[in-house]
Amino acid sequence: MAASDLVITNVRVVRPGSDTTVDHDIAIRDGRIAAVGPGLAEAAAEGTEVIDGRGLVALPGLVDAHQHWGIYNPLEEDTVTESRACAQGGVTTGITYIRTGQYYLNTSGPYADFMPEVLDRSGGRSHVDHAFHVAPMMRSHIDEIPSLVSDFGITSFKIFMFYGGYGLHGKSSSQNEFLMIPEDESYDTAHFEFVMRGVQRAREAHPDIAHQISLSLHCETAEIMAAYTDLVHQDGELSGLEAYSASRPPHSEGLAISIASYLAHETQLPTINLLHLSSAKAMDATRRMAQAFPHVDFRREVTVGHLTRDFTQTGIGAKVNPPIRSRDDVEALWDAVLDGEVDWIVSDHACCRDEMKFGEDREDVFLAKSGFGGTEYLLSGVFTEGSRRGLGLGRLAELLSTNPARRFGLDTKGELAAGFDADVVLFDPDATFTVDAADSESSQEYTPFEGMELTGKVVDVFLRGERIVADGSVVGEPTGTYLRRPTTRPAVTRDPTP
Repeated sequence: MAASDLVITNVRVVRPGSDTTVDHDIAIRDGRIAAVGPGLAEAAAEGTEVIDGRGLVALPGLVDAHQHWGIYNPLEEDTVTESRACAQGGVTTGITYIRTGQYYLNTSGPYADFMPEVLDRSGGRSHVDHAFHVAPMMRSHIDEIPSLVSDFGITSFKIFMFYGGYGLHGKSSSQNEFLMIPEDESYDTAHFEFVMRGVQRAREAHPDIAHQISLSLHCETAEIMAAYTDLVHQDGELSGLEAYSASRPPHSEGLAISIASYLAHETQLPTINLLHLSSAKAMDATRRMAQAFPHVDFRREVTVGHLTRDFTQTGIGAKVNPPIRSRDDVEALWDAVLDGEVDWIVSDHACCRDEMKFGEDREDVFLAKSGFGGTEYLLSGVFTEGSRRGLGLGRLAELLSTNPARRFGLDTKGELAAGFDADVVLFDPDATFTVDAADSESSQEYTPFEGMELTGKVVDVFLRGERIVADGSVVGEPTGTYLRRPTTRPAVTRDPTP
């Protein structure tokens, strides 16, 4: 047998959709799961490596479907450090949003030139498997959507709705300069419509994978935010994250969701992902749109930050778009999770080091950069808050692994069953720890999760059968690969175990 063949024995296996764990072994061959069942260690051939799972919970490797490697730091650096943070948190696949314009590679031009440079800068440096979502920023990019699917295996695309009149951190009067688009073009609602038509054309050109070609939207309305930012400044009563939330009010999300949904209806594009929903009003808007347009397959995403932090609990290091909201909004999001209305949970990981995050006045939220890291706390954070509310392990696996894997064309990921990649997280649900940024593999140096008491700790992680985390520490050289989507599994006899 190959040297990499092994059996992980004595684990409590979690299956998506079932909150009852099963005491089984996991047999791995050539980077894939060969079998899941009882007694596999005893039946293994001589020379097979056997690892004692010590009765820990075995989860499928997390698929963190919303990250931003390279947004504030060189992509080649972020790929190393932030993929280590992924591994530390049990994330074995990260999907990064990327675009032309300021930040990221700080360049414009065709994706035919841009993507090879992205792949070159990130290649061979990641400790986890990874993929990219791409944002068509100008007209010519829309024409490239079919080639992004066929040439690069990119099946998911993005619109940043608030860029219509806003920069990354606040109001902007130089949209074309910021986005690096031609002077005679606008990144506006009409552009969003034409992106949707372009994605739909790609789906029609690839009917066999059409269900896995989708469009994601950051839903906020620039005009509403600009007006409310002025009001917050004029009033002068609010500060910190509460001021930032008021400057980008929840109904701005709701309105953008409504516009995006009607455009999806108009363009006959059914595969729509509504990203990082942050408020009760945003969630309500998704319900109303699903009722109005039942033929659109809306998927809803929330982040671990919006589920665990409210604007009274942390400082401006937690500035993010859309903002951290009130405690009532946090609980409304959890109600949606528990009611089955949320499809996946992500980190929205965007490493922004201290010297870049904060402006000259470290107390002025409007001078701070937007975004922060958190992939290393994704599993433990969601488990901590979810378990106390009755969220079971099977549902946890769906939210953090299975559902994003299926939507985004990662058919080899998201389940501990024969034929799937051997991405395995051994998790101790009884261990507790206090978040300390100094313990993180990320290069960020601080965290809005600082001081949180979390329950549930990642112990060991395997990526395609290779151990990348041992006893909580990242080990080994980078072995992650770029994933052309959709990934495919070889034909196997389905594992009959429950």
